[in-house]
Amino acid sequence: MTSDPFVFLIKTIANLYLFVVLLRLVLQLTRADFYNPISQGIVKATSPLLLPLRKIIPSFGRLDTACLVLALLVQLVTVGIIFTMLGFAGTPVHYAIYTVAGTIYHLLDLYFWALLLSVILSWVAPGANHPGAMLVGQITAPLYRTCQRVIPPLGGLDLSPIFIFLAISLLKQFLSPYVI
Repeated sequence: MTSDPFVFLIKTIANLYLFVVLLRLVLQLTRADFYNPISQGIVKATSPLLLPLRKIIPSFGRLDTACLVLALLVQLVTVGIIFTMLGFAGTPVHYAIYTVAGTIYHLLDLYFWALLLSVILSWVAPGANHPGAMLVGQITAPLYRTCQRVIPPLGGLDLSPIFIFLAISLLKQFLSPYVI
């Protein structure tokens, strides 16, 4: 969009925090190990902003709506700052579209990297006991199970990552015009 280094810096910092918030949401949805040291670090990084939101926003079943609202707020603030820095006066509809599309885009990006790590770990360290490897497995397992219901493994060869990567790439291409 622009080569302004300050825009790049703001986007990078905001997207890193958004990644952590979305990771917490995904870890809760997949019921990943809460006592994993990486999970504990993510909880500590997101709790200062998440705990006040939880007092006013209830959860619905397994969905932590306060975490989802925090992710949307982080993206909304990022969009607002970037629009202001670029001198773009958007309407509330612009802000809503860029906020929702950006959050979904970054969630897809999180799954893309988790799947890539999962594939690499399956080659170099199958069954690894590292906390990071265990979390990647817990995050990606529901996607694999869903895809394997439609496309079962063929003679020990699992093609589901290819189709998941294709689906993620298509969705990201659809959303990319609305991501800053």
